[in-house]
Amino acid sequence: MSKNFIEELSWRGMIHDVMPGAEAHLLEQMRSAYVGFDPTADSLHIGNLVPIMLLAHYQRCGHKPFALVGGATGMIGDPSGKSNERNLLDEKTLAHNQSAIKKQLSHFLDFESDASNAAVLVNNYDWMNSFSFLNFIRDIGKHITVNYMMAKDSVKNRITSETASDGMSFTEFTYQLVQGYDFLHLYNNYNCSIQMGGSDQWGNITTGTELIRRIAKGKGYAITCPLVTKADGSKFGKSEGGNVWLDAKRTSPYKFYQYWLNSSDEDAKKYIKIFTFLTQDIINDLIHKHTEAPHLRLLQKRLAQEITTMVHSENDFVNVEKASNILFSKTFKADIKTLNEAMFLELFEGVPQTELSQLDLNKGIDMIAALASKTNFLNSNAEARRALKENAVSVNKEKVKPEYIITTKDLINNKYIILGKGKKHTYIIKVV
Repeated sequence: MSKNFIEELSWRGMIHDVMPGAEAHLLEQMRSAYVGFDPTADSLHIGNLVPIMLLAHYQRCGHKPFALVGGATGMIGDPSGKSNERNLLDEKTLAHNQSAIKKQLSHFLDFESDASNAAVLVNNYDWMNSFSFLNFIRDIGKHITVNYMMAKDSVKNRITSETASDGMSFTEFTYQLVQGYDFLHLYNNYNCSIQMGGSDQWGNITTGTELIRRIAKGKGYAITCPLVTKADGSKFGKSEGGNVWLDAKRTSPYKFYQYWLNSSDEDAKKYIKIFTFLTQDIINDLIHKHTEAPHLRLLQKRLAQEITTMVHSENDFVNVEKASNILFSKTFKADIKTLNEAMFLELFEGVPQTELSQLDLNKGIDMIAALASKTNFLNSNAEARRALKENAVSVNKEKVKPEYIITTKDLINNKYIILGKGKKHTYIIKVV
């Protein structure tokens, strides 16, 4: 083995629980382990990045990773940490979601090589869809007692939760048995002896190790990682618009990059260990330099660079970094014209705007009109005159005099003009 997997996770703060014997088991030879992913959307989100990184580190340490897409369990719903049941999906939707998820995972895992530890994608629907209910309760259900299942925190919390007024359905109650059977199936058919996941999955994983012990007379192991939290108490992985997705259509590379760039110092120190492959020496050096000059935000910038490049591409990173720096660029007017329209609009998301006709622009628009009557950017002609007199007005980030006339030469991407008053007030004219 090239690295000790448990040691690698430990210094990165990615270990919550390790079943006794797991580390020695891993050091003996190449082992197979799996992590399950929920296929109820056609994209993973950054809440999935920790288990993805578990598998990626696992493969980099010389072991064989299995990514399990829960086509069958996705039709049920996992009660762990949930207060309501999931919507059930049809086979066509699940197949589409599986394909999209594999594409995202391939940014982190090698599925294609001939190496003995190449990653494998499996779908539990493939072995569960022909399993009759009678066979399941006879062959699997009889080995696990209701007392054992009721003792799991995921079940106890769901049943006693005030928000779960309807209790827990039998469907959800059996979830741990179905997930446990997945582990047994992979153990028997792929010699997969380890299951990994978040700390909230410990109960489901250990049901699998129990089935392996009772039915296969074998030994399975559980390894879990902590659930990532933010220092300010807000939920990791959420922005104002909801989940931060790995799919560029759901969360643009620019917004994705900004999420990491805006991390607090305390969070960035934790995240750079969890969400990058940088070595311990490089990370320690970055933290040291950041501590000496926190205003430079070196840690956040490197974190955002590494994770944006991994999830999207080097080219996407270059573009979003350029967009992020444009607002403070000394060559703003030239730089802003290099952005495509989508990136331009993201950069000025939330900035008020109005539409003016091409005819207006062809005639030329004087600054008083541009600031007041034509746009209502400023409340009155008098306020516009005052701002111009104070040299506080800019067109495309360049200060202008009261006599300045806006014409087609000011257009960005043949469509937009940026007005500014002072450093804090911005307005967009869109020419149609």
